[in-house]
Formats: sequence, structure tokens, C-alpha cells
Amino acid sequence: MCRVKAVLAVLLLCLSAAAGAHRFHTGITELAFNPRTGSTEIVHTYMAHDIEALLMNTYGRQFDLTDPEDQAVLRKYVETQFVLKGADKARLPVRWVGMTADSQSVVIYQELENAPLSKTVTVRQGVLIDFLPDQLNTVNFNNLGTIRSLTFSQSSLEQPAHTTIQ
Repeated sequence: MCRVKAVLAVLLLCLSAAAGAHRFHTGITELAFNPRTGSTEIVHTYMAHDIEALLMNTYGRQFDLTDPEDQAVLRKYVETQFVLKGADKARLPVRWVGMTADSQSVVIYQELENAPLSKTVTVRQGVLIDFLPDQLNTVNFNNLGTIRSLTFSQSSLEQPAHTTIQ
């Protein structure tokens, strides 16, 4: 009986540690102009378990992000939550390039073809913020080595990019 109690105590301790291990929710988006292609490359990185929880909560099933059909569901979500706008306030045509996923992270690749960073006037970065109220997303703008950042939260989903790009 003591052995069972000890095992249960250790199990409870491990579960408590695991629950407390992930106390923050964050995403990083990198926008970088590639002078060779003339396009702006976009790379998003999120914690895999946050993306999995979002999809499970939204659709009520497990997702396999190596499956193209399941990737299409995530793509549709990201394309509604991450938006770049031009000077005319119209949505810029961000193209989905692909994604990778492992047990730690989900990395999404997009591209704004034949457009420098300066074409982006406004950024909306709400990925996971609608699901996790304490989610913070950082967008880094890399303009030929000069890096500037914006932080997005529930109270600031859309921000002007001109303060970061010269």
C-alpha cells in the first residue's frame, strides 16, 4: 500500500510539473526581404502543443500535420489570422509555401512575391490569440540586416508596420 501511495505521489508531482512547465504562449514571425528573389519571405514558429490544442478545441479531433488535408485546415486558419496590408488598406497576396511540424514546434512558410518589406503598411498577427488570451506574437522585420520588432497581443492585433521599416 505504501508503494502504491509513493508511485501515485510521484505521478502527481510529475503531472504538476508538466502543467506548470508551459506558463507562457508565444509565437515568432520573421519577415525578411530576399534581394536575390525580390520577395519578402515569412516564417512563423509556434509551439506544437498550442497549435494542436487549438485544432482539437476548434474541430474536436486530433490532427496529423503531416497530412496535407490537415495542413489545409491550419493554412485556412493562419490565413485569416495573419494579414499584411498595403497602403490602400487592401490585403497583400501572401502565398502559402508550406510547413513543417515536430513534437516541439510548427513552422509555417509564406511569401510575399516580388514585393519588398516597404509594401507592407499594416500587419495583423492574431494566430492563437483568439484561443489563448495570454498569447504574445512577435513579428521581426529584417530589412537587409536591420531588424525591428512589433509585439501583438489580445489588445493589439493590428499595428502599423511603417514604424518598423525604413
